[in-house]
Amino acid sequence: MVRDENLNTGRFVAHENLRKAQEKMILEGIDVLSSDGFLFAAAPTGIGKTAASLASALEIARSKDNPKQIIFLTGRQSQHRIVVETIKRINSKLSIDNSEIKVVDLIGRESMCEEVDRITGKCSCEDNIVEGSKQKRREDLKDLILLSPKHVDDVIKIGRKKKICSWSAARSAVKECDILVCDYNHIFVENISENSLTAMKIDLENTILIIDEAHNLPDRIRNGLERRAIVKIFRDSRLEIEEYLARTEKTVKKLDLSEIEDNFEIVEIKKSHRQMKKLENEMKKWYKKKEAELTKLGKNDMKIETTEFTSAISSIINEDLDIQNDVNYSNLKNLVNQLYRVRVEQEDGDEKETASTRLADLISITIEYLHNNALVLVFDLLADEGRVRSFLLDPGVVSAPIFSRTSGAILMSGTLFPPEMYADLLQIPKNRKITMTEYESSFLSEKRPVLIAKNVTTKYTERGHNNTENVRHHILAVINNTPGHIAFFSPSYALMEDVLGDCSWLPGRIKIIDEEKRMSKSRVNGIIQELHKFRRDGTQVLLSGVLSGKLAEGVDYPNNILDAVICLGLPLAPPSARQDALKEYYVERFGNNKAWRYTSTQPAINSILQALGRPIRKSADRAIVILLEKRILMRQFKSCLPASIHTFEAPDHDRTARLTKNFFRRNPEPAIEGE
Repeated sequence: MVRDENLNTGRFVAHENLRKAQEKMILEGIDVLSSDGFLFAAAPTGIGKTAASLASALEIARSKDNPKQIIFLTGRQSQHRIVVETIKRINSKLSIDNSEIKVVDLIGRESMCEEVDRITGKCSCEDNIVEGSKQKRREDLKDLILLSPKHVDDVIKIGRKKKICSWSAARSAVKECDILVCDYNHIFVENISENSLTAMKIDLENTILIIDEAHNLPDRIRNGLERRAIVKIFRDSRLEIEEYLARTEKTVKKLDLSEIEDNFEIVEIKKSHRQMKKLENEMKKWYKKKEAELTKLGKNDMKIETTEFTSAISSIINEDLDIQNDVNYSNLKNLVNQLYRVRVEQEDGDEKETASTRLADLISITIEYLHNNALVLVFDLLADEGRVRSFLLDPGVVSAPIFSRTSGAILMSGTLFPPEMYADLLQIPKNRKITMTEYESSFLSEKRPVLIAKNVTTKYTERGHNNTENVRHHILAVINNTPGHIAFFSPSYALMEDVLGDCSWLPGRIKIIDEEKRMSKSRVNGIIQELHKFRRDGTQVLLSGVLSGKLAEGVDYPNNILDAVICLGLPLAPPSARQDALKEYYVERFGNNKAWRYTSTQPAINSILQALGRPIRKSADRAIVILLEKRILMRQFKSCLPASIHTFEAPDHDRTARLTKNFFRRNPEPAIEGE
């Protein structure tokens, strides 16, 4: 649609023509951010949400009365490039009285620096550069970054060519930029954000956040506090302290600082070493006791009290120190601090987290959440070894104080549904303005029909030969009536293998590409290239993966490379101690109905929504989606679907075949850019 000049969409619109939903999002963003509020935008692919969010945020951030900085948070490097390109377009349309937008694009240090020494924390980017010229080179690179919007890959290339650290230069440029593009971790993971915000001189109170793919934020925050420890961690930590002690003694002796026996640092390391020896022996018994309890219960895992685990370690340490009562865990905290000081030389020079750091992290987290049921500990078995894992149930305990400090935020995603669920989970301050909108796409209902099969399910009690055969018939109906590539996503690798079997039932002409466990990013990119190659060759591909896996989430399939997506079943979270604790916690916070939806039905549906969003990246794209699960038609699941999704029902595979054939007859293959 053509932009309505009567509506004030601001000075920072990237496109001449605005879609109705995009225009609405810009206006709502300006309105809510002008009150330091929060916009939850359930915005499907293709409406231009990146440009809309930037237009809104820049309009408020560039206010003469109270200028602000914008931080655009995204977990995908492909989105980094989209943001930078959008800012370039905005700059090209600015009037002469508006200065150009300065942007810094930042990723992890390991990806920007050539090598980082784990012990010293220094990188090798500036090796062999005369000290006197380093500062001048850094300033030059900083000025170049701010001169015009640049993608981080371009900054890295320039830095390496000039023999200067692009990571350091980029961080020094942040205080002078309008927009910082970076990962969620810089704001929402405590041990990273503390260093990042201070080093980059970011004033969170004067910052607007734009959070892309915001449906991922609760789990990203939870993952930030997930730690695990098998009993071997106590032995490994003790060995690391021994090595650290020997190296420290050698250094002290070499420098002749004082008598080794009287050196305070060495005395403290020896004390920690003695405590770790005792912990190694006594925690073996504790783990064995827990393994026996688990066997007696006949379960795969069990919840353990945070106080039990922490007190067990504290008691062992205090016994060694002959201390009867240490209610504040001061001695345990001293040990944690000493564990953090341990440095271990790596023979291969690789970045490796020490066992001492991992153990210190787990203990410090349990102390922090000692009397807070937002964090739970779970004991299970890894192979035949007992394991303790920490899980944060409530991401809001981390995000609430952060959002309270900001000058507002736009949280957006194609699957930010329902928006109120994410506002609840993230504990958005209720005393500030909150707008929640599900934006409609003008083309998705026609270009991406969703078909639900009524005669198949993955419900355990109804699985069997006939059900599997019906699933296969639906898959064949899609393959035989689709001109191009098809993605097939299953709730698990086991179900994927069960349905596909030896693939002898599939047409011989089709090429199978399977998702592998723990796939690398380069392999994922390689698969995208293979899909393009096979399309050029006229070979049809069945891409098979798992819901919530790498191929079903977070991967863009450009140029309409997928013609159809088939999703099998409902990826409901399996029973576990963690899931039980999560549901119990949310029942207490939100009541039974919301607890069930927030922990079970909605996450399962949102996982499917992520998968069905893969093939449509722009308005010209088209694809058909087939959901092989009759339970989706039940009220508790269907109510979790966005109202904008129009579904069709297929009682059998013949209907699936007809609907698929008719769809591609009405929507022939669009012209492909660059092919």
